Amino acid sequence: MSIFGSIAAAIFGTPAHAEGAPPAQAASSAVPGSNSVVTAANDAQPPAASAKSHADVMAILEKMHDASDEDLDWSTSIVDLMKLLKLDSGLSARKELATELGYTGDMKDSAKMNIWLHKAVMAKLAENGGIVPKELMD
Repeated sequence: MSIFGSIAAAIFGTPAHAEGAPPAQAASSAVPGSNSVVTAANDAQPPAASAKSHADVMAILEKMHDASDEDLDWSTSIVDLMKLLKLDSGLSARKELATELGYTGDMKDSAKMNIWLHKAVMAKLAENGGIVPKELMD
């Protein structure tokens, strides 16, 4: 499973939902910056994935954060988001995720890459049926 697939599975609760996501290259045009809450599911998803549409990503993550022993800033940090989801947040995993999502910037500039990654992950979650507030994608 891809790293984004693991993120989606941890949030939406099923691997089938994450695997129903289109390939990362096809979604690379979904660069963050939307001015509204995105709720549309991707038409390429199988019916099982569409059944999970409209999951409130922020509420799910806040619930996970409340249950966590760590004080993680998941709403702005890709590293903290991945830690909250109990995924590898190391630089190599983030570089792999950046490649999956179509990042074209300098991967040696990890600060810039991390900011882009967080926004791109939130946009991709919205693209795959999650309800994501615009401030998490801006």
